[in-house]
Amino acid sequence: MPRYFIIYKPFGVVSQFSGEGPTLASLGDFPKEVYPVGRLDKDSEGLLLITDDKWLNHHLLNPRFGHQRTYYAQVEGVPTPEALKELQSGVVIQVDGQNYKTKPALAKILTPIPVLPERDPPIRYRASIPDTWISLTLIEGKNRQVRKMTAAVGFPTLRLVRFSMEKITISGMEVGEIREMDQESVYRALGLTGFVKVNTPGSSVKKNRRS
Repeated sequence: MPRYFIIYKPFGVVSQFSGEGPTLASLGDFPKEVYPVGRLDKDSEGLLLITDDKWLNHHLLNPRFGHQRTYYAQVEGVPTPEALKELQSGVVIQVDGQNYKTKPALAKILTPIPVLPERDPPIRYRASIPDTWISLTLIEGKNRQVRKMTAAVGFPTLRLVRFSMEKITISGMEVGEIREMDQESVYRALGLTGFVKVNTPGSSVKKNRRS
């Protein structure tokens, strides 16, 4: 059966197992067959799913099957209702050198501010400029999308934490912590309970139970 791990990726760690600088291999011993589903930038933190389930990887990364990803972003300034409405309806950002309008999202100011482990190193504090934590829930994952979106409405991101994918969250986790999950729990949390693994030799295909 495939293996599934969720980790709280620290700031400064690259979302791969080899290469220069701190990588995922620095966090613990993982089976050699697993790999991260999607990426978090080196300067972003939070939830990362690691697995050798090829079907799940395809499903989660295929734009046809949009799934919710919630990010907590500490932004410079205090977003206005108009800025939040823009984030919700879609803003134009640059993707691969082309203008791209983001899909509708959920955006709100987080009150009270989220309880998260301290970042190492901490963000630069400026007493003269306030900052605000917002929650942004997307169903797509373009490169550095959250940072580009908040900058587009005039509130640059200072710190970014991916808090959840559907119902899988980092709630209660410490930075660098690793938790292993079973397939049923992962699929249930991702809203994929209608799919079941076909246990045939060499097969990684899933079939839908629903007719």
